[in-house]
Amino acid sequence: MNNFTKQELAILDKLRSMEILVAVVDAGSFTAAAEAFDISPVMVGKHIAYLEERLGARLLARTTRRQSLTEIGRQYCEQCRLILAQVAAAENGAEAMRARPRGTLKITVPVSFGSEWLAPAMTDYLTLHREVSLDLNLNDRLLDLVDEGYDAAVRIGALEDSRLVARPLRPYGVAICASPAYLARRGTPRTPADLDSHECLDYIHWNKQVRWRLKGDGATRAGWSGRFRANNGQALRMAALQGFGVVMQAEMLLAQDIAAGRLVALLEDYVPAPRAMHLLYARERQATPKLSTFVDFTLERFGPAAPWPPPACIT
Repeated sequence: MNNFTKQELAILDKLRSMEILVAVVDAGSFTAAAEAFDISPVMVGKHIAYLEERLGARLLARTTRRQSLTEIGRQYCEQCRLILAQVAAAENGAEAMRARPRGTLKITVPVSFGSEWLAPAMTDYLTLHREVSLDLNLNDRLLDLVDEGYDAAVRIGALEDSRLVARPLRPYGVAICASPAYLARRGTPRTPADLDSHECLDYIHWNKQVRWRLKGDGATRAGWSGRFRANNGQALRMAALQGFGVVMQAEMLLAQDIAAGRLVALLEDYVPAPRAMHLLYARERQATPKLSTFVDFTLERFGPAAPWPPPACIT
């Protein structure tokens, strides 16, 4: 290469050199471009020589009085303008995203919490932040937050991924209930043992630590699995409302039916203790306004100190 020092090579950034080439063409001289970038005309020349060295071709035809672009130089300069415009647009977009919430917020949450509480509340969040869009994945499977590109997730139970920031939400409690019609027909269970003679609506995705394990009972009763099984709490709720059996599901899914008398709470002294629920997100994504405002909003509505049920979700 030409006689560049190591220090000069360090500052001969390709994009910077492209900017200087465009400035030379627009200003008409090395001196004018040098003034615009607060460098010497000699350094301007080194930037141009750097590009020419990389390309293996002359970009500027120089005489004692004037300089002009070669044919290769004209084509290259046009492409430089396009590249620099794209870089500027990218930088402006990033700056705007740092300045205010904007872009797509991708969230995954359990079905019951998402459908009953988060989804209604998110309409308020989107009203506050009109440049944010929401992709909400309701899923009881544990999706990989980082690998699948989610901004945040809600998890119920013990946490395993230490890479993520975990913010506590209101604990996830369950309720056991049945419709008045079912209880009138089959009787009201008073103790866990009474469930032996009842139709228990079973949730397919329960693990062994959760599945119909009641407080003080000591063990799961296999006989409590009824003839109606589903992988969705809403389906089990509807079966209970139709008077088919006893359901144990999230209190947030059943609370309004219990309050309205459509379902009757049962075995309240035996209901399993609430499990921890957390909002998770990757530490490196915390700084984006769309995520930071979502985290603040979610903690205000569903954090441990938030009123329950959240005002926006009361019907």
